[in-house]
Amino acid sequence: QVQLVESGGGLVQPGGSLRLSCAASGFTFSSYVMSWYRQAPGKERELVASITTGNWKTYAESVKGRFTISRDNAKNTVYLQMNSLKPEDTAVYYCKRGGPAVYWGQGTQVTVSS
Repeated sequence: QVQLVESGGGLVQPGGSLRLSCAASGFTFSSYVMSWYRQAPGKERELVASITTGNWKTYAESVKGRFTISRDNAKNTVYLQMNSLKPEDTAVYYCKRGGPAVYWGQGTQVTVSS
């Protein structure tokens, strides 16, 4: 069955960096668009970044220039490198596999605070 397992979250000071990983299994990873979303308390889940099968990347305006999405098809893993973190980046970060059937990971908490 399809599984997406996120890791790499934690507590970091403003200006710091984290790298999130999403390990995928149960499907042909290289054939799917992969995305990172986030959900802050009291807010709707929002798209952070996506990467296509051809490595075309898109980003939310709020993270452009700070976050980088990448994928390693040999390791069935998608990454989110987050630099220059701000308190407003605090959220649970989710990995998503694109359709036609959409799958989500369980999420990993990122807290940016001094």
